[in-house]
Amino acid sequence: MITYIFIAMFLGIMLYMVYFQVFRSEDFINSPYNRRQDSFAEHVIRGEIRSADGKTLARTVTDSSGNESREYPYGNLYAHVVGFSTHGKSGIESFMNFNLLRSHSFVGKRVINDLTDEKSQGDSVVTTLDSTLQNAAYQALGGYDGAVIVMEPATGRILAMVSKPDFNPNTIAADWDSIIAENAGNTSLLNRATQGLYPPGSTFKILTTLAYIRENPDYAQYQYTCNGSYTQDDTTIHCYNHAVHGQQSLAESFANSCNASYANLGLTVDTESLRKVCDDMMFGTYLPISLESSQSSFVLDSADSDGMKIQTVIGQGETLVTPLNMLLIVSGIANDGVVMTPYLIDHTENDAGITVKQYKASTYKQIMTAEESDVLEALMAQVVTDGTASRLSGQSYTAYGKTGSAEFSNNKGESHSWFVGYAHREDKEDIAVVVIAERGGAGSSVAVPAARQIFDAYYGQ
Repeated sequence: MITYIFIAMFLGIMLYMVYFQVFRSEDFINSPYNRRQDSFAEHVIRGEIRSADGKTLARTVTDSSGNESREYPYGNLYAHVVGFSTHGKSGIESFMNFNLLRSHSFVGKRVINDLTDEKSQGDSVVTTLDSTLQNAAYQALGGYDGAVIVMEPATGRILAMVSKPDFNPNTIAADWDSIIAENAGNTSLLNRATQGLYPPGSTFKILTTLAYIRENPDYAQYQYTCNGSYTQDDTTIHCYNHAVHGQQSLAESFANSCNASYANLGLTVDTESLRKVCDDMMFGTYLPISLESSQSSFVLDSADSDGMKIQTVIGQGETLVTPLNMLLIVSGIANDGVVMTPYLIDHTENDAGITVKQYKASTYKQIMTAEESDVLEALMAQVVTDGTASRLSGQSYTAYGKTGSAEFSNNKGESHSWFVGYAHREDKEDIAVVVIAERGGAGSSVAVPAARQIFDAYYGQ
């Protein structure tokens, strides 16, 4: 019996070693915590990073003395998403480090290089990033700090990712001490698109609405008369700019972003039901992306006051969300409730242009039913046709969205400008866009025009 047990254990170890070598070894070698990866640079010239349309975003250059350095032709434009490879690594330079230091050149060529003590050319990483959209997103955000992300809802392909303030990866070594100096207040290394945590403002009304329609099959009968404010306990909620919206249906409340109406209907929503919606929407979990990211947090308890609840249901209170999280939510609405795994790498290829590894779209999770996504899509369409995102109406594409003005300090009147949404036209894939402009004020004044610039660039307007 003991002999049989030891034989079984020995066979189990053998099978695990085979499994590890065949299926898991590359994952462990490619871990950013594996310090031995850089030893490959002794034999391999670090490969290029390129956009989907063939632009070189990062490359290795060698001077006359044979010294290698990393060059980023577009400077700040791709700073956070491409990253840097000096003083550690970030972005694509980090999570694709192993691939960039592997060479799949012709085997005979590699043998000759080894014999002559020459380096082989590392594989190139071809991203999903579209240079036209990346430039449009960068220009659209302008001088505001914040973030812009663009993605195909049906595939998860990330087409653009911008975060400001940014940095120049070409001078990261020279700038390093000033960037990381204590008490300098420099947050330029933070990728706000995936790591930034913001009050969602009225974009959170998407989640409040979903919780409400799940609890109220007769949601279409909802009516409320807005006089510009709503008071509960010691808390008073005002509509933006103290607007008085009058008689409001659910669709009108959503389109006009009526805070008073949403405070009213939000009080009827069970707190645990709202928490369940937030769980479905990926709050409190790390999102499925290779870049460093933060967890969104829903902060409301059944024991909290009604005053805290009416703040939370309109996107204020203590709830925080990442731009990437909001992008996945609206992408799920555009894709019949299904969220695709966001990805940045299309394929890797060797120095002859032969594909080494192809990356494909994959489903992450279903966050709502197709019927629920249809209801939310209709509400988001009315935001564009009759509501706060009307600057997107009348174009060659059909846009859907939700604006937000998120207060972030005790100084009333200071708010971040949000737009989350997507656009459709029969001849192209749909794209989803999230814009947050810090201290931008109303979503309609800054974030919506920025989103329009991106949609226009994509649809050729």
